Amino acid sequence: MRGSFRAAALMVLACVAGGAAHAQGSGSATLDAAKARGQVLCGIAGTVPGFSLPDSQGVMRGLDADTCRAVTVAALGDVSKVRFVPTTTQNRFTALQSGEVDLLSRSTTWTLGREGNLGLEFAWVNYYDGTGFLVKTASGVKAAKDMDGATVCVAPGSTTELAVADYFRLHNMKFTPILIQDLTELQGAFLSGRCDAYSTDASALATFRFTQGDKASDLLLLPDIISKEPLGVMVRKGDDKWFDLVRWTFAAMITAEEKGISSQNIDTFMDSKDPDIRRLLGLEGEMGKALGLDTKWAYNVIKAVGNIGEMWDRDITPMGVPRGINNIWTKGGLQYAPPIR
Repeated sequence: MRGSFRAAALMVLACVAGGAAHAQGSGSATLDAAKARGQVLCGIAGTVPGFSLPDSQGVMRGLDADTCRAVTVAALGDVSKVRFVPTTTQNRFTALQSGEVDLLSRSTTWTLGREGNLGLEFAWVNYYDGTGFLVKTASGVKAAKDMDGATVCVAPGSTTELAVADYFRLHNMKFTPILIQDLTELQGAFLSGRCDAYSTDASALATFRFTQGDKASDLLLLPDIISKEPLGVMVRKGDDKWFDLVRWTFAAMITAEEKGISSQNIDTFMDSKDPDIRRLLGLEGEMGKALGLDTKWAYNVIKAVGNIGEMWDRDITPMGVPRGINNIWTKGGLQYAPPIR
């Protein structure tokens, strides 16, 4: 099955490349196809506050949604040309493998098994996370080790499912998984008492608790983080130029924050004498050409979407989640960009 997935992905790339060969090629079959259709197709969840969820006006909001916008601006120069494609934990990889989407920005954990077996690869990490547990405050549970014999609500096909099983096995504890695909139904099962705990990425648990309003205090996010969950953006293997474009879009946004450049003040840097800033903003050098883009690609991304800190403040901070290790490296975090030169 895994071999057929990889073969399918390569066939998609070959077909796209063949169609793009009649036009002036960028070196990326995926980018050429996006230019031809006038849209970047981005796989998201579409149901997760802080990551991808429509607002009251129907506009998709969140960190994953803004990641899609940033890549779209880099690729096509217009933030409105993104098309959001809702996916589930079970069909997200086949959507990318089959060419239904150009990239996957769906709170997906970077693992060896996924990168080694699916014909896909991770271009960057947009959120460093970990698996946690949410319980009812009234349960008296204070730590994960208090949950021997518990029932745990979890999404099937997720890394959480494996992480929870590994944790209970490691600590010689028993549990009963309650596997529910639909997120709303999963959360409802927990709130109704069908399961003792709800497990997923700690960020998602924190945002879910936050959305409960006055009843948030009835829920307790346990202090235990039982796994590493670097949530990344995936692309198909075999299109190195598209991989480069997605990766360096993140590098540009991190570099902008390092240099104090934001969507609001970027135009004040256009006469900067700093060589790094001049290359970033396309004032000298031909950095965009190396990606099959114009010289203003990074300027356009920062102007339209902001630096990586602006994304966090817009999408995650309102959920009450501290930035912590997701900060840039100069502020004690893990986000570190290689030089744009």
